[in-house]
Amino acid sequence: MAPAAAAAAQPAPPSLSLPPSQFARLQPHAYLLAHLSPPPSSNQPSIRANGRAPSQFRVTSANTGSLTHTNGSAVVRLGDTTAVCGVRAEILHTEDIASWSVSRPTPASSSPTGNKRRKLTDSTAKLSAESENKEEDGDDESQIQDFSLLVPNLSLSTGCAPGFIPGAPPSALAQSLSHQILTLLHSTRLVRAEDLRIWYQPPNLGPEELERHNENEQMDVDAPQGEVDLEKNKEIKAFWVLYIDIMIISLAGNPFDAAWAAVLAALRDTKLARAWWDVDNEMVVCSDAVSEARKLSLRGLPISSTFCVFEADAASGWRAVVIPDAEEEKELDDSTRKGIQRRWVLADPDGYEEGLSQERICVVVDKEQDGKGKTVIMKLEKNGGWAVDTKELKTLVDISAQRWEDLKQILEQC
Repeated sequence: MAPAAAAAAQPAPPSLSLPPSQFARLQPHAYLLAHLSPPPSSNQPSIRANGRAPSQFRVTSANTGSLTHTNGSAVVRLGDTTAVCGVRAEILHTEDIASWSVSRPTPASSSPTGNKRRKLTDSTAKLSAESENKEEDGDDESQIQDFSLLVPNLSLSTGCAPGFIPGAPPSALAQSLSHQILTLLHSTRLVRAEDLRIWYQPPNLGPEELERHNENEQMDVDAPQGEVDLEKNKEIKAFWVLYIDIMIISLAGNPFDAAWAAVLAALRDTKLARAWWDVDNEMVVCSDAVSEARKLSLRGLPISSTFCVFEADAASGWRAVVIPDAEEEKELDDSTRKGIQRRWVLADPDGYEEGLSQERICVVVDKEQDGKGKTVIMKLEKNGGWAVDTKELKTLVDISAQRWEDLKQILEQC
């Protein structure tokens, strides 16, 4: 009895199983694959390690006007990734632009096209207005790019994620994200150059003065003299330059979507003071009245959605069956097909999933505000692999369109 009692008092041998936290650190690929590919007999859907469905985005929140020393600011939180954006506006005089004298646009009223436009019929004038809008869009893009009127800068704060230590130089990730944001600002033509121009309109001197100053110039008889003279003498004296500073204070995957959403929210919150050219002092003067400040008239609302592709390791034999013939795969039932899935497209990847995927897709869409709600693809970028085909890209565009609706409501509420 004594030996039996002693044996019963001995502790049980330790279990050979690992807790989920250690399993995730030791075998991250197998850990995520175990969630996405459950046994067919369990009848459980594919679910990610963070509890989301493959096409589900993280909870998003936005807040504007948090920084009082900026013209516009926003804080956007995408799961555990948080981005803070502040927009500062500064005045750039045309005298300080070296290429301004050679790139100065010719007034429309002084060109033959401007004189003939007044004599067009209604139907032709409509086509002329459309072409004029296209020219204006091209002018917006050229001036904003040539004079660098939009200057984004993204930085990753110390401690936002492991590996970002104090005193380190700007990382390649921060420089890459800054360039992507600048490229997207230019390609979408989000900010209009007209909102950034500071004009000088000379006063109307009257018929006698106009006749004396323009005695050597032939006026257009089809247009009022005052209109022609005002259009001719109107000139740009300065531009507003928008410095867009973004800081990622918490990085847990997908920093581009969070940073771009913060830029959108901050630009929607940006107000520019009423500015005019003071002839006596030869300088730009701004009004202190807050009521006279105006918001930017942004062109659309492009929303970015990022996806990553997670592929199963067929060599490890983890419920992955290689089917050599596509016809044989079509004949399989649903339960068997569930066990042979070898890759998943994950929306809004977190930091854990980004480290396990190599192929990434970024889709930027916008919707027309004409009542039809047609989806317009502003950017479609895929890098790191060739697993996603045309059919899956169309599905990702549909998911991005739904994401546009959700994020639009969030930005309108802030």
